[in-house]
Amino acid sequence: MPTDCVRNDWKKHEVLDLYQLPFNDLLYLAHRIFREHHDPNKVQVSTLLSVKTGSCSEDCAYCPQSGHYDTDIEKERLLALEEVKEHAEAAKQNGASRFCMGAAWRNPTDKNLEQIVQMVKLVKQLELETCVTIGMLTATQAQCLKQAGLDYYNHNLDTSPEFYGNVITTRTYQDRLDTLEHVRNAGINVCSGGILGMGETREDRAGLLLQLANLPQHPESVPINMLIQIKGTPLHGIEKLDPFEFIRTIAIARILMPKTYVRLSAGREDMNEQTQALCFFAGANSIFYGETLLTAKNPATIKDQNLFNKLGIEADQINSQTQETTTVN
Repeated sequence: MPTDCVRNDWKKHEVLDLYQLPFNDLLYLAHRIFREHHDPNKVQVSTLLSVKTGSCSEDCAYCPQSGHYDTDIEKERLLALEEVKEHAEAAKQNGASRFCMGAAWRNPTDKNLEQIVQMVKLVKQLELETCVTIGMLTATQAQCLKQAGLDYYNHNLDTSPEFYGNVITTRTYQDRLDTLEHVRNAGINVCSGGILGMGETREDRAGLLLQLANLPQHPESVPINMLIQIKGTPLHGIEKLDPFEFIRTIAIARILMPKTYVRLSAGREDMNEQTQALCFFAGANSIFYGETLLTAKNPATIKDQNLFNKLGIEADQINSQTQETTTVN
């Protein structure tokens, strides 16, 4: 297989064939591709903040913020600008190069969006890259965020089209694809990935990666999440995914999308250092940094610093990904 080929025409059987490779052969191939496009000892670091928590109208079976489920998450109003600034300043001081803001909405109203716009402008003044995840967007709303200076928009596909209805019924897969199209057309970097360990099959994991890799342009960032099981949600108590299958998926994401930043995202709190190290070798070169991911736990900053020191990894402070973005008119 050519290692320098960027494709958008992958077939399902090709992805499944990669899953069938011996583990060492798969990691060898992924790491070769990784080195051709990235510094394997640099990791992009983002910090994620929930700027509006709880009472979401969506029924995502993994999410404790859904208003459909009885969890310990309490509804909170949109954070004040000054509080967002304090969190962003702390993130920058701790070494983050990107500050991500999430709001538990199905989609923002125009009034909601104006408040998010002010947050984006504020964080940009701190010389941090900006990312938001606030649900579905219209084309006009995406343009508004672009004008505010937004660098990245996160909107995950979550899983394969075939398995999607087992997890979410309140919005369609096409709704998600439409939002990604609006974001791309506005000239904003796309951040889109999925969640593993929700009871999906290997074919579903291949289907998710296929959807991402066959978009007209690969996402600049692909977060691969391991399900964090939250009591009160329908997926609590489901059988956990084998770590080797998770590592395989990271490796295949790297092979399918060579230039993309593959983020080792939610679920790291339950991963040992060896699993994370293999993910970094397989091609993961981005993480969320900080002790909280929206409402879930994340490894303490000192733990990540210690792991980076053991592996000889450095936080990448270069904002080159934003500079290389091609605007689609």
